[in-house]
Amino acid sequence: MYGKVMSACLQGIEGRTIEVEVDISSGLPQINLVGLPDSAIRESVERVRSSIKNCGFTFPMDRITVNLAPADLRKEGSSFDLAIAVGILITTGQVHVEDYASTIFLGELALDGSLRPIPGVLSMVHAAKKMGIKRVCLSTSNAQEAALIEGVEVCVITNLSDFKKWNECSHIEFIYQAADRESNSFFNSVNSLPTYVEDYADVNGQHQVKRAMMIAAAGMHNLLLLGPPGTGKTMLIKRLPSILPPLTDREALEVTKIYSASGKLTDHSTLMRARSFRAPHHSISAAGLVGGGTIPKPGEVSLSHRGILFLDELPEFTRNALEVLRQPLEDRYVMIARARAVYTFPSHFILAAAMNPCPCGFYGAETETNACICSPAKIVHYRSKISGPLLDRIDLHVEVPKPSYAQLKDNTSNLSSGKMRARVLQAHMRQQQRYAGTDIQHNNELSGRLMRDICQLSPECDQLLRNSFDALGLSARAHDRILRLALTISDLDGCDGILPAHLAEAIQYRNLDKNQRIDEIVI
Repeated sequence: MYGKVMSACLQGIEGRTIEVEVDISSGLPQINLVGLPDSAIRESVERVRSSIKNCGFTFPMDRITVNLAPADLRKEGSSFDLAIAVGILITTGQVHVEDYASTIFLGELALDGSLRPIPGVLSMVHAAKKMGIKRVCLSTSNAQEAALIEGVEVCVITNLSDFKKWNECSHIEFIYQAADRESNSFFNSVNSLPTYVEDYADVNGQHQVKRAMMIAAAGMHNLLLLGPPGTGKTMLIKRLPSILPPLTDREALEVTKIYSASGKLTDHSTLMRARSFRAPHHSISAAGLVGGGTIPKPGEVSLSHRGILFLDELPEFTRNALEVLRQPLEDRYVMIARARAVYTFPSHFILAAAMNPCPCGFYGAETETNACICSPAKIVHYRSKISGPLLDRIDLHVEVPKPSYAQLKDNTSNLSSGKMRARVLQAHMRQQQRYAGTDIQHNNELSGRLMRDICQLSPECDQLLRNSFDALGLSARAHDRILRLALTISDLDGCDGILPAHLAEAIQYRNLDKNQRIDEIVI
């Protein structure tokens, strides 16, 4: 006897449909799994056996062969439990599932036959739709997540015994179809703004740094804060999410897809609405940052997609870990090659970093009680941990000065996150109008001919940029980043073009470029 049903697995963060073939023949009672299954799939044999028996079905006392095709693709996870069980029941004639050839079965079985949620449902259902699958059967916890994919009917299965009543459809607690998307709380969560406890109103003074934070948020630019300890660098960056624009529908689906595939989607009933904020410890490895493993999983740069990657105490990270950031910062994706496949993970994020000016932290901010004890050689060695190519990819180099006592007590002119966000949203609206009909969303994505067409400079601006390019020894990459940054400053100020003041402000954020002597750095 032969039967075949459809299931799916993850390959990186993308879904891949899998044929689950079941052959039952005479022989010693045993079940063999073939098709490059991992240990979790091999263990599913006992879960499937117990589930079938405990739900009132008969487990065949014959030789059972289960093939997961294509056989050359390594498969992992527990998503095949339901498909294997249904395949055995259909092959033995114990259940009759209408149109099962165009149905995909996903879920992990408990020993009593109940269905448990699995990671990566969004990617799997999306892959199934591309293959012409019209229906998906899975657990209640995954139902709203799967319903985000239009054109696929979502059937909820609470227990394997529900298949006894499949033809009557009385086992289905609810079915999501395209018409139900408006009532789907998972989808509609995209319309609610996240609330933030931390607010820039808590930060007294530091008005210039707050402006730099607004510029970074308005154009999704990378930034580096440099200053002595205790000046509020970490405090300022941790409040950056509170002024970022909300995730669009497309961005929210992208981020949720990554977290679902990574098994980090803690609430399966809610779409990820807030922009992610990841702050790994400086002991993290290169693989932890960009992803890795035998079957690669997304790293911090992908978990920060459409959000913020915060690297505090930047020089304390290993040189190898910092250098792997070059490609994702430039290309906005990560490629990890393995013998059997190449995995691509999106990684479009804001790099927000903070560091002290020297090992002791007080260079350039000496007082009678806190004098810098670092030699010039130590300072050079400390800053050389951040390579020129990496520094070149950071748009804003911002000094965070030590506030005075009067500034710490003065909260009368504090900008709140709400007011800062309003200005950032206005800048984003200008960018949406400018890039309508293109794949570009923010100024930091501009390049090539389109950038030259949009960032047209007056003779005065062109001369200013020429002089700065030669004086600072800027690279071609830095030249383009200055133009994009100046355009963002123009948008933030509500202007229709780049003015000399915008360009000058953008240039002054490049004061940490590699060819400057330490004693000449003035940010």
